[in-house]
Amino acid sequence: MDYTENLRLFPLLKNIKEEDLKALSSYLTERSYNEGTDIVTEGDDGDEMFLLLKGSVDIIKTTVFGDSFVVATLDSTMNCVFGEMAVIDHDKRSSTVRAKTGCKALSINQRDFDTFCHDYPGCGVELLRMISINLVRNIRKENENLKLVYQALIEEIEKG
Repeated sequence: MDYTENLRLFPLLKNIKEEDLKALSSYLTERSYNEGTDIVTEGDDGDEMFLLLKGSVDIIKTTVFGDSFVVATLDSTMNCVFGEMAVIDHDKRSSTVRAKTGCKALSINQRDFDTFCHDYPGCGVELLRMISINLVRNIRKENENLKLVYQALIEEIEKG
């Protein structure tokens, strides 16, 4: 199926040429999820990236004490991607992504992503660059969050 019109809306794909978007469409799988369904689960092996087309999802982290909390909610109007680390390295999922509403997403697994990047190297480099930019942005944000937590901890200790 041709998802070119949908793909054009995603910032991750903003620099991709029309013919490459059409080619990428053939590597994507459309998936639907009911409200409350875990799309990915923290700690599971991951090999799939998702582009959210419809609905909203909660990004959930688990503390070392086993408590779960929502760190973010993503909505399809944000034209967001999640699970992108899985197409770069086949490792454990860093969070759970749960359908907050009924959802529709496009997915691509690591094998198909690698094949696409091999078959369309110019586009593959651009996709990897944009994924890297997203990941670096997230790391910087988390570094700021860690700094705030560290500062709050120090202030709490100093209070006695």
